[in-house]
Amino acid sequence: MKRRLRRKHNRKKKRAEKELQEKMGMFDKLPDDCNACEKTFDKKSKSMVQSWNVVVREEEGIVRLYCPSCWDMAKKLIEEVKNG
Repeated sequence: MKRRLRRKHNRKKKRAEKELQEKMGMFDKLPDDCNACEKTFDKKSKSMVQSWNVVVREEEGIVRLYCPSCWDMAKKLIEEVKNG
């Protein structure tokens, strides 16, 4: 019984490591500026990293980066479309 549980745990661990590796590979594709307004993004700035939004499309391998002002504008447009 212990052996079966240990193997199951190892499979989950390997799967999690593989997913993390794939996501870290996508980090290299992170652009240096906003996709909408082309405002520059500083990867070393803690405030920018926490406030900017990243959209990842794993199937296409696309990573998009948006500044807070563009993100808010897009959310407002979506709400307007929803409300008619």
